[in-house]
Amino acid sequence: MTVTLFTLGGTIAMAGRPSGGVVPRLSGAELTAAVPALADFALDVRDAHAVPSANLTFAQLYEVVDAASRAVKAGTTGVVVTQGTDTLEETAYLLDLIWPHPQPIVLTGAMRNPTLAGADGPANLLAAVRVAAAPEARDLGALLVFNDEIHAPRWARKTHATSTATFSSPNTGPLGHVIEGRVRVLTRPPRLPALTPAAGGPRVALHTVTLDDDGSLLPGLAATHQGLVVAAYGVGHVPAGLAPALGELATRIPVVLTSRTGAGSVLTSTYGAPGSETDLLSRGLINGGLLDPYKARVLLRVLLSAGATHDDITQEFTHRA
Repeated sequence: MTVTLFTLGGTIAMAGRPSGGVVPRLSGAELTAAVPALADFALDVRDAHAVPSANLTFAQLYEVVDAASRAVKAGTTGVVVTQGTDTLEETAYLLDLIWPHPQPIVLTGAMRNPTLAGADGPANLLAAVRVAAAPEARDLGALLVFNDEIHAPRWARKTHATSTATFSSPNTGPLGHVIEGRVRVLTRPPRLPALTPAAGGPRVALHTVTLDDDGSLLPGLAATHQGLVVAAYGVGHVPAGLAPALGELATRIPVVLTSRTGAGSVLTSTYGAPGSETDLLSRGLINGGLLDPYKARVLLRVLLSAGATHDDITQEFTHRA
């Protein structure tokens, strides 16, 4: 039984330098050597892109998925990916959208780098490997393991800038826990079919609606981007003056309506004033449902790269949001 580990840098792999600050320097071998309990597992350690997660790209992540798929076909039991937490909620969701195998692919990282007291990387890495090796994790797709909690990427959010308990799933709670080394999966959400993105990167903008927003960033956007996600107030509201501009954009590119709140869903027909969810959906915006703006952007980009039509995109958001 083998677990394949791909390392992508981030806080979990940081080391100090004489000039001050920390940078990604630790190899996968060094990471695993710091966790004696990992000797109980057969690990295939592969160093990938040693960069802060803020620098990761879709193309790099597709490379990791391709390499992980080859490892699965060669017989690995599960896959672990370590990276920085800045983009972890987005990368985990991307991998969940495109991972086609029953073997789990588990993402983790750290909030405290190895030079600090109480560094959480070793515990998170050990928990992630345990989940990747566990039969209970099969057929759950990608998973995010942090602080001994197992989260579905579809719902997981980074909720705090520094806390080691930063990841939570506000709408659902975690899928399970690692308790005394045992993997306990408490609920199994239905798994959706994997998507197959194509090479290339469509440009998808994210516009966060703010107080007295005049929409000055919207004109010309359809000429430079292939899609737009709107992070709206509350249940899907924008200033009335923005509604016509968003409606016009929706006739040219897919425009997805989400909530900027971090939990809860965009509604469909409760409010009826100009700029309300009812008004915006009637103008052709696509309901982002329970997906937060960051994940909606990931899903829209994957769908666009696969050549999805507007109707296809609307249907996928209905199923996945």
